[in-house]
Amino acid sequence: MSQKEQSDLKLLTRSEVEQEYGIGKRYLEVAATRREGPAFIKIGRSIRYRREDLESWILEQRVETAADRSVQ
Repeated sequence: MSQKEQSDLKLLTRSEVEQEYGIGKRYLEVAATRREGPAFIKIGRSIRYRREDLESWILEQRVETAADRSVQ
């Protein structure tokens, strides 16, 4: 298995998500209870995030601005 494949399989804690992506732990907690925010994996009492799910969710949050529309 390649280094990239191994890092893609690693599940991130909320603290790691906060460090790597700048998304607050408290936001992730609240979003999870409301079933909002990035998809997560629950293992027992632990919540973990796949890098792929985080990055997809981040891209979905993009808001188109008037400047974006004028370029088209």
